[in-house]
Amino acid sequence: FSFRLVYIFSYNLFQFCGHTWILANTIARFLTFGQDALADTFYSVGFVMSLCQLLSNLEIYHITDGIEKARLLPRFIQVMEKNILLIMVIMLEEIQSKHVVCVQFFLWNTLDLLR
Repeated sequence: FSFRLVYIFSYNLFQFCGHTWILANTIARFLTFGQDALADTFYSVGFVMSLCQLLSNLEIYHITDGIEKARLLPRFIQVMEKNILLIMVIMLEEIQSKHVVCVQFFLWNTLDLLR
């Protein structure tokens, strides 16, 4: 096996496991605690979400290095948009307890698992 194949497999496996954990945790908390779970979603999955998003910045490198075949501009916009939204949620503490953060994380992880 080549180093690139092992690297990209490991990267995708880590992202898959991270997004699956976030999605499963969000759903399990909602089913267990109901509406109360929506308010503290960021506190329960925020670190793993931040880590997965930090590593998703490598996707830009993957395209520029030729490891992955995709268009650079759409992926760059997608990654930067998520970075900006996540930074806003981290910096604005009053937003962290809003229901929209739970919905945002749910949709992000669902889309990332499908992608």
